[in-house]
Amino acid sequence: MSILKIIKTLSFVALTFLSACTQTNQNQQPLYDNITVVDNLVIDENSVPIFPKKAALTTDTAQRFSIELPKRCTVDWNNQSIVSVVPEEKIEIIRLAVGDNLPDLQVTDYEFKNLKVKQALDKLLEGTDITVIEDEDLYEKISGSISSGSLSDAVELMSKMGRVYYSYDEDAGEIHLKHRAKWLIKMPKNEAIIMALLDAMHGADVRNLLVDWQEKTLVFEGNYQTEREVARIIADIASKKYMIAWDMDVYRVYPRTDNPIIWMNLLPAFGENNIRMSIPGVVGRALVVSPEINTKTLQEFLAQQANVVLISQGRFSIPNGWQSRFDIGQCSKEDRLETDLIVGATATYGDYAGTKKIDAKIVLRTSNGELSSFTIPSNVGDNYVIIGIPTHSFVTTPETLISPFAELVVFMSPRIISIVDPSVMSDNETVPLAGDALRAFLTE
Repeated sequence: MSILKIIKTLSFVALTFLSACTQTNQNQQPLYDNITVVDNLVIDENSVPIFPKKAALTTDTAQRFSIELPKRCTVDWNNQSIVSVVPEEKIEIIRLAVGDNLPDLQVTDYEFKNLKVKQALDKLLEGTDITVIEDEDLYEKISGSISSGSLSDAVELMSKMGRVYYSYDEDAGEIHLKHRAKWLIKMPKNEAIIMALLDAMHGADVRNLLVDWQEKTLVFEGNYQTEREVARIIADIASKKYMIAWDMDVYRVYPRTDNPIIWMNLLPAFGENNIRMSIPGVVGRALVVSPEINTKTLQEFLAQQANVVLISQGRFSIPNGWQSRFDIGQCSKEDRLETDLIVGATATYGDYAGTKKIDAKIVLRTSNGELSSFTIPSNVGDNYVIIGIPTHSFVTTPETLISPFAELVVFMSPRIISIVDPSVMSDNETVPLAGDALRAFLTE
């Protein structure tokens, strides 16, 4: 075969092969429609998502979990009792991890001057097999004398003087000293009193509270100052004969037109006799209204002029004369501008110019400071409606899509919880007062 024929044959074969490859590529679909290259990695619709590593922190939803919230953030408006009676119950505080009992030894004519607790105990226990160990550095120095008494009383006395706690390990023959201790509180059965106790302890900056809602017990940890503060709280609560509680709804109101809510229409809608008092604040106004104006009738009135959105709902209680607060964000339906708001309350129930009234101060506060406050004297059964708080009070940006006429409305319904001697009650359940019994209570 000539060289020319060989070249022609090879050219034909090569063209045939290229044509076949081209036809094959045209018949095949592309493997990926969308391909993205990020940091030299090919990302397509079938790729497994790759996330950056997170720090070992509790997730937000787990952090917000709380057994208390359903108890704090729900109100049964259909079964509300403005006055109820609960039995007086003893609140006990018991120190945990105290160890074994000290030996039954007697102490006589013992003096100590300007010594640390460990040094004073070492001197006291000379000649015994008991060793004193500081589990942490203790610097407080004590001075005093013991004429006579038991060893346990002497150790207890010196520990209190030095503001430390001791525990005794009989097997090891060791007394351990430390600044902090743990206690258990046996709480009452009534949840309103439990909530007041918890709120008071939070207010005293007592943290890491462990509440067993089934057994009605609370465990906390702290130092000598914590113990004194909690003991004061318990003694004060135990001495009170009344608790004051509030049920409340918080609304954002959007007018349907470019006009604000016409609040004067409340008068013809409900009658002048049902609007007891009008109290202006730096911002907004508090109305004291009769039971005729409640959450249902108020929403019906507002619905004629605006769209009404329930932002938050809940309840809180305080011992008579105390102060407490309700965090809107803690019980909010969703994350909104107003969830930064705190409603604080201080109140007493008792004689007010010859009549029984609830004398309350209600404060609206945000993280930027006090927004407004109202001093409100009211009768048992009256409700509060706080109006005229612009939603723009909570806007932090120069511009917003929220109407300038949108406003916050707070509805508050105070209740009285009377704490009485259990011997006058037929059982241990909360007893709501109604009819003649309620009238008799209010005229006492």
